[in-house]
Amino acid sequence: MSAQLRHDRPSRGGWLGWLVALVALIAIAASSVTLERGRAGLDISDVSVGTTPATLYRKPGEAGPLVVIAHGFAGSRQLMQAYSLTLARSGYTVVAFDFEGHGRNPVPMSGDVTSIDGTTALLVAETRRVIAAGRELAPDAGGVALLGHSMATDILVRAAIAERDAGTPVEAVVAISMFSKAVTATLPRRLLAVSGELETRLREVALADLRMVQPDATEGETATAGDVTRRAVVAPGVEHVGVLFSATALSETRDWLDAAFERQSAAAPVLPGPWILLLMAGIVGLFRPLVALLPEAANVPAQVSARRFWVSILLPAVAVPLVAVALYVPFLPVLVADYLVIHLALYGLAQLVLLRVWTAKGLAVSVPAVLLLAIWGTAVFGLAMDRYAASFLPNAERLAIIAALAVGTVPVMIADSFVSGAGRGSWWRRIAARVAVMLSLAGAAAQDPERLMFLFLILPVLVLFYLVHGLMGQWVARRSGPLSAGLGLGLCLAWALGVSFPLFSAP
Repeated sequence: MSAQLRHDRPSRGGWLGWLVALVALIAIAASSVTLERGRAGLDISDVSVGTTPATLYRKPGEAGPLVVIAHGFAGSRQLMQAYSLTLARSGYTVVAFDFEGHGRNPVPMSGDVTSIDGTTALLVAETRRVIAAGRELAPDAGGVALLGHSMATDILVRAAIAERDAGTPVEAVVAISMFSKAVTATLPRRLLAVSGELETRLREVALADLRMVQPDATEGETATAGDVTRRAVVAPGVEHVGVLFSATALSETRDWLDAAFERQSAAAPVLPGPWILLLMAGIVGLFRPLVALLPEAANVPAQVSARRFWVSILLPAVAVPLVAVALYVPFLPVLVADYLVIHLALYGLAQLVLLRVWTAKGLAVSVPAVLLLAIWGTAVFGLAMDRYAASFLPNAERLAIIAALAVGTVPVMIADSFVSGAGRGSWWRRIAARVAVMLSLAGAAAQDPERLMFLFLILPVLVLFYLVHGLMGQWVARRSGPLSAGLGLGLCLAWALGVSFPLFSAP
């Protein structure tokens, strides 16, 4: 009987693996077809405005008004595709671009980030160059509108004012998740502010700007005074990123521009958000049966005792920020990437020493496991992300940065694999270990906010990484050991951080 059971288990595991693979492939196929449908029938081409990379979206036979679209901090033109595709399918001519330091743009951000005359002025000038190029690309467009998210809202408001002063006014501005001290009671002349329901502070900013025009106006109303028209709307149930995929936000944007240009659009908004999530889930799901093909580790490391576990996560979380901030000297052309190398390397090495990993079992490395995890987590996952969601494929300028980041990310992820029990530890241990890493980074930012405030923006990237890549690493650790998983995850994390944060050249 027992022999029969042992014989059946691999068979059931094999069938389960095939079933998971089939479901994952169906998810990938369904989401890819739907996402491509949003692009179908459009002319989509890459263009350059000097050194600024941009994408031109047009519907064949249409010459609608020009809409210049800009992303927020650490974003890219891919992140704005729901708006680009929705407006292009509605007949608008769309130019979306990567700011300096972002996406594929090879030129770093520069200047003083705290001064309006510094980095902001340089980005305004870049935006105006894109506007001028867009007018040349679409000479019959019949008007210009600007649309931007987060950081870009301030840049676009200032660009619109500068264009007006130069005698080349834009007809409308759409500001998503807006904050800008440049807004006045009369400028921009026609402004739509869209905020996510969960963006409480930004909703207050948008409402204050609306009430410059009409003191008793409320969200959802359009205020008019003379030739100034302003509206503030809320996209229900979403936050700072979700607002970029909200049906309400997309419809309000299209309707606002239609009213500004006296047009009427019939095309439905393009809503890629759920399909992007399904595609990512399919890619992760398909990885699971592939892990079963990897060599199985001969030894399983013993679970870390409760006392050693808490010491190994709490001591580095407290001590490393104190040491790393004192040692920090910028040496990489990416905001806070150089600090991350120092912090993560110290954190990982401290944990490895406290865990005494050299005495643990399971120290063998499976090269196939490392390669599978690294390639799947960067190339496969990255190609899908880069086409539909966010820039994930590095240009030449970022490759050296990824290599430098690996000095910190590899030891911290190896330590994570051991402290979390080689994929077999309890869920609360995994969460506690990773929260400790993020709290240590937040502690460093609190110590030196002038230089390290951008560390706070890394935390959502880490959360997403732990949810997606961390799950894949857990499967690899169970099969091929914690060292293989840690190496693969370290390379993936270096890649994710290296492509996400802006290149920056200090003044």
